[in-house]
Amino acid sequence: MTDDFPAYVDVDYTDGEGETPADYPSIQHKIEKAIEVTRQGLEEYCNPAVMWTGGKDSTLTLYFINEVADEFGYEKPTAVFIDHFQHFDEITDFVEHWADEWEIDLVYARNDDVGAYVDEHGLEPGDDIPVDALSEHNRHHVRNILEYEEETFPFLLDTYVGNHLLKTVALNDALEDHDIDGVISGVRWDEQEARADETFFSPRHDPDIYPPHDRIQPILQFTERDVWEAFWHFVVPDTVEAFPDDGYVPESAEDLPEGVTMEDVPISPKYFAGFRSLGSEVSTEKTTQEPAWLQDLENTVERAGRAQDKEDLMKRLRDLGYM
Repeated sequence: MTDDFPAYVDVDYTDGEGETPADYPSIQHKIEKAIEVTRQGLEEYCNPAVMWTGGKDSTLTLYFINEVADEFGYEKPTAVFIDHFQHFDEITDFVEHWADEWEIDLVYARNDDVGAYVDEHGLEPGDDIPVDALSEHNRHHVRNILEYEEETFPFLLDTYVGNHLLKTVALNDALEDHDIDGVISGVRWDEQEARADETFFSPRHDPDIYPPHDRIQPILQFTERDVWEAFWHFVVPDTVEAFPDDGYVPESAEDLPEGVTMEDVPISPKYFAGFRSLGSEVSTEKTTQEPAWLQDLENTVERAGRAQDKEDLMKRLRDLGYM
């Protein structure tokens, strides 16, 4: 990154202001906007990176990045995977497999200080970590930024301190280490109230909170239903040679077209198993046996299987740099 960021970036930070998914009435409208935002993101930033969780939204975003990079000759950005030490093994396997398939440079963002303490003491999720045992960097975040006063905090991802140290601090340290000026992420307006006012290009320029950068958000305009429509009618047919060109929506892993296995499809196996939103292994549950895309998407909560104490803190966490 050059010293004059963000002056060298020519983007409209108000693009998308006051809009909702209804302003993009068809899947084609949504895809065209995603391509437009992705192309501008790859063109305007010196060193962009894509946040990849292995979930449906970030994987769809990565698909658009691949398409735009191949079509217009851009270099593919690095994918940053936040390793918070509490992932489902299937998610890590999925990310590594498709990073190789799509020839993506994958880097891990980890809070190694917390991870080392956990390993050294053989901790399990929920066990307490003394604040005084942390590095000065982490103690600063706990005491001065979060203003947390307890002597210990639980080794759990979906809590205020846990989420901040394991995700946000890990991310911000990675942004600084890799000199990233644009973070391409797969957040959506309809996913959470805390994200409903986001714009396609969102500034994060306060150096007291995070390394200055912009968030580039190509799929804000997608609903959960749109994401699955895009996968089964565009992403999967384009990725899997044996899949019908006009798309097909399977009812289970056993209902895939002949010659296609679940491993061929760039969709996490956890969605086939009934999980609708993916978080940590210890705090995410499936609410039904049906694959995610067959569930009642319009009348139930997308993140119902996620720990709600973290969900209720989302606005505060986002102010500190969370996605």
